[in-house]
Amino acid sequence: MHLRVPPSEKPDLARRALLLASSATALGWVAGCGQRQPAPDVSFTLLNGRPGRIADLRGQVVLVNFWATSCAVCVAEMPLLAATQRQYQARGLHTLAVAMRHDPPAAVALFAESRALPFGVVIDNTGAVARSFGDVRVTPTSVLLDRRGQIAQRWEGAPEPATLQARIERLLAET
Repeated sequence: MHLRVPPSEKPDLARRALLLASSATALGWVAGCGQRQPAPDVSFTLLNGRPGRIADLRGQVVLVNFWATSCAVCVAEMPLLAATQRQYQARGLHTLAVAMRHDPPAAVALFAESRALPFGVVIDNTGAVARSFGDVRVTPTSVLLDRRGQIAQRWEGAPEPATLQARIERLLAET
């Protein structure tokens, strides 16, 4: 059976195929074999001044969320991220909220303090963290790492809450 695609829809199909291919790459999977790619071992400084490295978080499931105080979707998803951190923290979830380099540090600090965010906040003032995670430019972008420090999932835009929590549950259950 042949499927005839009207000429007017062919560019849309090509765009969809490109989007699907780039999404598969962004998920951190090697095409065709389902292997996860290692997360970058990037260093960062938390809002409270403590230094850290992604590699230091191995053994935990890590949610890295790139956001900005000027991003309405980012601000709207913060309560979900906070609730998710509180729900899964005892089981090994560690969340890092990475503020983009264009975000004023004072605005980030005020936001984090006023909302009592229950996770580490990083001000990526050089853009090094965003570059290390595939040159993140869209906010929000979330990257979920398994306990071995490998990229298990990546979302551009806010993930569906049920999907995010189901994926975290599966990763927490992995040994």
